[in-house]
Amino acid sequence: MYQVFHSQIIIQILTSDLKNRLVAQARAEGFSNARITRPDAIPDVPARLDAFLDAGYHGQMAWMEDRKVWRGSPNALWPEARSVVMLAESYTPDVDPLEKLTNCDIGNISIYAQGKDYHDIVKKRLKRLAGWLVSEGGGEVKVFVDTAPVAEKPLGQAAGLGWQGKHTNLVSRDTGNWMFLGVVFTTLELEPDPAEVDHCGNCTRCLDICPTKAFIAPYKMDARRCISYLTIEHKGPVDLELRRGIGNHIYGCDDCLAACPWNKFAVQASDMRYAAKDDLGAPRLTDLVGLSDLAFRKKFSGSPIKRIGRDRFIRNVLYAIGNTQDPTYLPLVAPLATDLDPTVAEAAEWALKQIELA
Repeated sequence: MYQVFHSQIIIQILTSDLKNRLVAQARAEGFSNARITRPDAIPDVPARLDAFLDAGYHGQMAWMEDRKVWRGSPNALWPEARSVVMLAESYTPDVDPLEKLTNCDIGNISIYAQGKDYHDIVKKRLKRLAGWLVSEGGGEVKVFVDTAPVAEKPLGQAAGLGWQGKHTNLVSRDTGNWMFLGVVFTTLELEPDPAEVDHCGNCTRCLDICPTKAFIAPYKMDARRCISYLTIEHKGPVDLELRRGIGNHIYGCDDCLAACPWNKFAVQASDMRYAAKDDLGAPRLTDLVGLSDLAFRKKFSGSPIKRIGRDRFIRNVLYAIGNTQDPTYLPLVAPLATDLDPTVAEAAEWALKQIELA
């Protein structure tokens, strides 16, 4: 009996030491924080996900419905996993993105998309960290960074990285809400960290600032009204009632993130590759609206923007131009009314009408 008890203590000590070294290694790799949780730590997610999907809030994102079993349960995605390592990496901007909203002649690109594609940067770090874990502790691993049906934000809260704020994004008292999330599934048994609790209080800044009123209630979002969804995921014309609210957002939206008061504790981005490229921090609409497919792919090579394609991007730019109601854009917009892509042509017609109404 004593030998069994003694062996358990030794295992606990060794596991605790491995966890401490893992966290230190994660920080050495450039992650802001690292916490541990269990695959079964988010039992409420399947019901929440079903309610979201049943209401149709996912819009055209059919992949959410197709993979809901995996997204709702890490155990379903990889039954062999025993621990989940959750990692946060800061991409806090050095400027206030809200300041660009008043300059109608520039396109507002989401902060995360102004530099190198974070998927590539974070995944390389995850693979190195996972390799270190295997070499030091054994077991098997799988890594994910927004590339698989993993409920990163609920897992992040379960691990203690932060809590899901009223804007549904993860918020941390230590790092604010400008963070990428990385995930390592492992077959090793690691001691879980305590979950974080909600610290939003009575604050509603993130809800109040949304131009398209995408939040139907605190902690509940209708993605079909979210500017990030509309400018990235939505194919075809955007509903007329939402176009004015899009303003000069041409790829994504950071309004709710930027409004969060917890950002006063945000840490600066640790990798300069997240910094905005010279021509993406505040690109002029006049420089974007005439991009051909070839020019678009060349300009956004290595950027997450490239994945939406030229047609959807030009559609977004035309909405932004229409919202300026500035007649100086007429010569640039008029030729696009006969664009081969019907969505681009319709967006050009709409922009022309907005300018004429001014």
